[in-house]
Amino acid sequence: MTKPTTKESTKTQLLDAGIEIMLEKGYNNTGIMEVLHSTGVPKGSFYYYFDSKEDFGLQIINHFDQMYQAKLSATLGDTTKTPLERLQAYCDAGIEMLQQNACRKGCLIGNLSQEMADQSEVFRNRLQEIMLDWRAKFSDCIRQAQAANQISKEFDADELAEFLQSGWSGAVMRAKTMKSTEPMHTFSKILFNSVLKNC
Repeated sequence: MTKPTTKESTKTQLLDAGIEIMLEKGYNNTGIMEVLHSTGVPKGSFYYYFDSKEDFGLQIINHFDQMYQAKLSATLGDTTKTPLERLQAYCDAGIEMLQQNACRKGCLIGNLSQEMADQSEVFRNRLQEIMLDWRAKFSDCIRQAQAANQISKEFDADELAEFLQSGWSGAVMRAKTMKSTEPMHTFSKILFNSVLKNC
């Protein structure tokens, strides 16, 4: 029983290191040797877990998605709050995270979408699948808010979720460029005071 656990922890260590480096440098500028040096894992072990750099990148995306799903559950799935409060909590948590990272790194899925969508159809498809899954969770929360008369039914929940997701991604990108969370605060203020207005 111990050996599989050790193998799994080594793979997780490689994936975690890959996420950190790709958040800083992107996919194309991340080297396998840099990942190995940061973890102390031998090269042979890397190819035990991953067939290629592309396979490594795709598994990193999946690993990041699993971690992000937990964050979505902690905010959008928090039934102690109203649906509208959950959406606000998601934005507040995102602002706090970027502040802690000095407006660097951002979201790996967003970063790789900008970098890889035109370079690799395999990456583009997987990134799109993940973003659609995330959007569905926002849609569900928005529908709950509409049912509770917290958000107007003027717009379809899926359309509002798409607006939120797209606008938030843009705000994060601007925050990284400006080295300030001001764009995220601005988007959040307009989102909740105008777009997701109360009935």
